[in-house]
This record gives sequence, C-alpha cells and structure tokens, in this order.
Amino acid sequence: MRIVGGRLGGRRLAAPPGSGTRPTSDRVRESLFAMLGPLDGERVLDLYAGSGALAIEALSRGAATATLVEQDARTAAVIERNLSDLGIGADEARLLTMPAATALRAARTSGDTYHLVFLDPPYRQAAALGEQLGPVLAEVLAPGGRVVVECDRRAVLDLALPLDRERRYGDTLIRIHCV
Repeated sequence: MRIVGGRLGGRRLAAPPGSGTRPTSDRVRESLFAMLGPLDGERVLDLYAGSGALAIEALSRGAATATLVEQDARTAAVIERNLSDLGIGADEARLLTMPAATALRAARTSGDTYHLVFLDPPYRQAAALGEQLGPVLAEVLAPGGRVVVECDRRAVLDLALPLDRERRYGDTLIRIHCV
C-alpha cells in the first residue's frame, strides 16, 4: 500500500495486521481523489481510519489538517507509525482512539467543522450506520462540505444527505454526498 499522489506520492504505508481492516486499494484511492479534485486548505475527518491512508492521501494532496478516528488501539498504533514515518506532525494530523459516533458528538459539541469526511466502516456495519451517523455528520460539515462513503455494493450505507456521485469498483461502492 502506498500514497498515490501529492507531496508524499510513492511513499509506502504499513497496513494493520489481521483481517479486521480492509484498506482502500491504491486504484480506488487514485480514482477517488481524481473525483474530489483539489483539496488545498481543507479540514479532513477520517472515520474508521484503518491505516490512515485516506487522510494521509488528503494531506499529501494539500489538505491543511486531518483528524483520524480509529477505535482499535492496535490499528491506531499503525496509524501513529505511518504518520511518524512520513514526517506528519501534530500540526497536520490528530489521532483519536475512540468510536466514530463519540468523535462526531465531540466535534459537534466543540463546534469543529470539516470540508471532507471519509466514512469507511467495516462492511458488515455499514448499512446500519446511516441513521446513526447521518444527522451528526450534517452538523460537522462546513458549507459545501462532502462525505465520501466506501461500502460494499450489496450493503449500501445511505446517509440523509444529497448524493453528488457514485462509482462502483468491483464489489466496492464509492458514494460522494454533499451539503
């Protein structure tokens, strides 16, 4: 697994051990970021961060800051290693080891807003999360903000937000919602 574009393009990332995570493939990530376009100065929130690849890719392509949320402590340690190995400091990235719903509520309470939110939960949980996370997501999006959902095409995570575009890559479905 590697960063596919931007200032860190070509650099390798460590993947979390075991089968508990499902990193977004380089091909899908490259296509996704081509769809997203320039990210200069954007604030990014990566829920279910896994290896951190999506947030790190966004930082590599010009995002100002990224908040990475990962509930599993062992997986979060891999994110810490990736950030350190790539020279990404606390001024650019913040790692929160907590459930996604808790992080969203905390962001809402503190008034944090984001231009881009990545939502890539374990496929088996995806379909049930729309009702739980959708309303809070809408409250932490900056005007013109976008939510990128990655899910299995057979278990669509549906948010109560306008759908801008959708692409399928084998069994993977990428949906971009906007406000």
